[in-house]
Amino acid sequence: MKNLFVGNMSFQTTETDLRALFEPFGQISRVHIATDRETGRARGFAFVEMPNDAEAAKAIAGLDGKEVGVRNLKVNEARPKSASSGPRGGGGGGGYDRDRGGDRGADRGDRGRGGKQGGRFSNEDYRDSARQPREPRW
Repeated sequence: MKNLFVGNMSFQTTETDLRALFEPFGQISRVHIATDRETGRARGFAFVEMPNDAEAAKAIAGLDGKEVGVRNLKVNEARPKSASSGPRGGGGGGGYDRDRGGDRGADRGDRGRGGKQGGRFSNEDYRDSARQPREPRW
């Protein structure tokens, strides 16, 4: 069972369009088009599951870079979601980042002042910066 990532899709591409595109290469078990939670619009990428690994490899070879609409598709094997990736997939979205071996603020550096611990705010972060003028109160 191979899970394929299909990227750089037109936002108007439907599930039936993807099925029609992938069916010449073999059997398809599932098609999932990623949509925006708030608007419900397509986000421009999808996942296609194919049960046969050889057929999936043929689909990757045949469709990667193919022009569909006005865009060149990007088709490759989907990577598994890492444990530390958040909603934007950038890693480190959570409080503890396993890859860096610490919590959020500790890897940003204390700048030799010792005031910043665990990502909390400290006035010592602004000790060397110029003071901003106050806004008048009238």
